[in-house]
Amino acid sequence: MNENKEPGVEEVDDPEVFEQEPPAFEPHDPTDGNYKSRTKWLVPVIAAVVVVVVAVAGLVGWRVFESRRHDAALDSCTQAAKAVQAKTSSDRMAQYREAAGIKADQVKDAKTVLAMARSVKDAEGLKRQTVQCKVSMSTADLNAETGKARRIDGRFAVVAKAAKAVLASRDARALDDAKAALDGKKGEASRLLTDSDGKVADNATRDGLQKAIGQAGQVKSNKAKAYQDAAHALQAAIDQVNASVQAKSQADQQAAAQAVQQAQQQYAAQQQAAPSYGGGGGYRPTYRPSYNQGGGNGGGNAGGGVPTQTAPQGGGSNWRDRLKGNTTGGNGCNPDGSCGIG
Repeated sequence: MNENKEPGVEEVDDPEVFEQEPPAFEPHDPTDGNYKSRTKWLVPVIAAVVVVVVAVAGLVGWRVFESRRHDAALDSCTQAAKAVQAKTSSDRMAQYREAAGIKADQVKDAKTVLAMARSVKDAEGLKRQTVQCKVSMSTADLNAETGKARRIDGRFAVVAKAAKAVLASRDARALDDAKAALDGKKGEASRLLTDSDGKVADNATRDGLQKAIGQAGQVKSNKAKAYQDAAHALQAAIDQVNASVQAKSQADQQAAAQAVQQAQQQYAAQQQAAPSYGGGGGYRPTYRPSYNQGGGNGGGNAGGGVPTQTAPQGGGSNWRDRLKGNTTGGNGCNPDGSCGIG
């Protein structure tokens, strides 16, 4: 051993170890038959494996892509179907039918009625439309249903707009009519209030009418019902005043009839109690005395009762003038015009 070696360094006995070269690569022998056979089957296998891997990867990728397309188509179809369902719900269809039944003379603008009729025709009538969006459907079928739903939605969007315009025009016409009717009713109430002064059985009805007129003048609204309610209140007050006027008129007629009846009764009583004077200037008693034609002296009747006298008739003269011409005596008048009975 070398006593002078450095500490920590081992001594190598054979320095030739470091002088060996690595083995050189020996190329294959072209004349080796085994190598050639391995090369022939290995290349197609590798190619096939690559093709299979690429095909599998493509198939998986296509399935993922198609699944995403299907999901997107299903989502679009579902959204379109919801839009159609909203526009063709039971409440909306009832609104469309109501608008379709409104006539041109019921609206302020008749053009809205024509537009409504056209929109209903384009929508192929007012009937519920169905759109199917199922997971089991293909992407193509889902896309077809989506297109169908969007067309239906577009047509009913026009129907909804037209119906809204018709209903608004109808309400505007109703508001104008209600305002005009209330104005006319206020005029009628004012005239009645003036004409009924002193002609009602209960003056409180006129106070109620005046109050109703004041309330009707304060109505401010964009709803026809407010004016219609005010007109109804005015009509009720008018009816009460008219009823009170009728009651007073009937009471006055009854009082007048009673007064006439009493006057007739008094007149009849006076006629029975007092003589009356007829025409011709002579005195004519209201009774008609008659004498017994069966004889007797002095004008007594057969029954011995109070004799009655009958005024002579004719000639326009009174019974005194006729008796003046009787000179035969008896109960006639004397030639000097004096008459006596008995």
